Amino acid sequence: MDEKRFTAIRRKLMENLDGCGELQDDEIYQNIDDLILESGMEYYIRLSDKNVLRQELFNSVRRLDILQELIDDNSVTEIMVNGMDGIYVERDGRLSRWDKCFYKKERLEDIAQQIVGRCNRIVNESVPIVDARLENGARVNIVMPPVALNGPVITIRRFPDEPIRMEQLIRWGTISQEAVDFLRQLVCAGYNIFISGGTGSGKTTFMNALSNFIPKDERIITIEDNAELQLQGVQNLVRMEARSANAEGEKEITIRDLIRSSLRMRPDRILVGEVRGGETIDLLQALNTGHDGSISTGHANSPQDMLSRLETMVLMGMELPLRAVRRQIASGIDILVHVGRMRDKTRKVLQILEILGYDSEKDEILTQTLYEFEEEKDKECETVIGKLQKKGELQNRQKLERAGVRAGT
Repeated sequence: MDEKRFTAIRRKLMENLDGCGELQDDEIYQNIDDLILESGMEYYIRLSDKNVLRQELFNSVRRLDILQELIDDNSVTEIMVNGMDGIYVERDGRLSRWDKCFYKKERLEDIAQQIVGRCNRIVNESVPIVDARLENGARVNIVMPPVALNGPVITIRRFPDEPIRMEQLIRWGTISQEAVDFLRQLVCAGYNIFISGGTGSGKTTFMNALSNFIPKDERIITIEDNAELQLQGVQNLVRMEARSANAEGEKEITIRDLIRSSLRMRPDRILVGEVRGGETIDLLQALNTGHDGSISTGHANSPQDMLSRLETMVLMGMELPLRAVRRQIASGIDILVHVGRMRDKTRKVLQILEILGYDSEKDEILTQTLYEFEEEKDKECETVIGKLQKKGELQNRQKLERAGVRAGT
C-alpha cells in the first residue's frame, strides 16, 4: 500500500482512538480490522497486504512504527535513523541500508516523543539532545532539529534479550578461560575493577558478565544514565537511573547525586555504568571509603589513556592537586580491564592491568600488565587470531587472603 493511503487510514485510526482512554491490544486490533474492512470497500487490498497493513498500523500507534520490525530482529545490534535520509542497521558488526524509511517527518517525530515519554524524558527544540531507553533495555540517543539538520536522528543500541554470560564470551574468543577464572576470584574477593574501551567495544556487555560473579547474598546498587545492566539472581538489588532536567531546567538528578545517595544506603558494592565527568571524584571517594568490589566503565583508547582521562574527569568535578588525584586513582582502583573492537568487528579483552600504587618521586601511577592479547601475524587472514597471554603475577593479594582465596586456584 502506498504511503498516502496508509496515512489516511492511520489518521482515521487515531481519530477513533482519541478519547477512548487506555485500550487493550485486542481492542486496538479490532479498530484496525474495522478500518481495513471499510477501506476494502473502496479499493482492492490483497490478503497478504492486509496482514502487513494490520501490523504496521498497530506498530504505528502502540509500538515503534516501522522500527518495531528491527527491534524484534535478534540479528540487529544497532539501528540508525538518519532523519528522512534513510535507516541503517548493524548486523554482525557490518552496516547496511534498510529498504524501508520514514516518508513523513511527523511520523518520525511521533516515534521520538513516544520513546522519551515512556522513560520520563523530554526532547524538543529547546532540549534537542536526549538519552533514553526502550522497555527491553535498548539504549537510545535522539537528536532533534535544529541541531539535526536532516530531521530527527535516532540511534538505538539493541542488547540481547538474554544477558551475555562469560561462557559465551569465552566461546566467541573475547577472553580466555584462564583470565575468566582469575577475574572471578578478584570479583569474589572484592577488588575494585574499572573497564575501559572505545565506543562499541563491549564495555557494558563485559561489565554485565563480570557482575554475575558477585556473591548473590550481597547488597548491590547500580547507578546508570540509562538502566542497561542486567544482573541475574540478585535479590538485594537497588537500581537507580539519572534524570534529566524538566522543561524549566529544574529537578535534574545526576550520577553524582545518585552516588552520594548510594553511600547512605548500606551498599556492599556500587556499580556505576559509566563515568564521563565530575562524578568520577565521587566514585573514587566511594572506592576509597570501604566500598570494595565496585565496578565501573569509561571511554578510552588504551589503559594509559583511561588513567589520564580519569585525572581529567576528577578535575572536572573538583579542583585538587594532580598528585592528590593520582593518589586517589591509585588507591581506589585495583584492576583495569581494557576491551577493544578489532578490524574484523570482533570484540576482545586486550589487556588486564594491576594498579600497583603511586610513585611520589616519579609522580606517576604504577601499573603492571597481567594479561595481554597477542595477535598472530598472518597477513593473508582477515580474521583476527590470537590469544590473551599471561604476562605477570598479581602482587596485591591482601584482599584475596582476607577472602580466603588463593590466586590461581
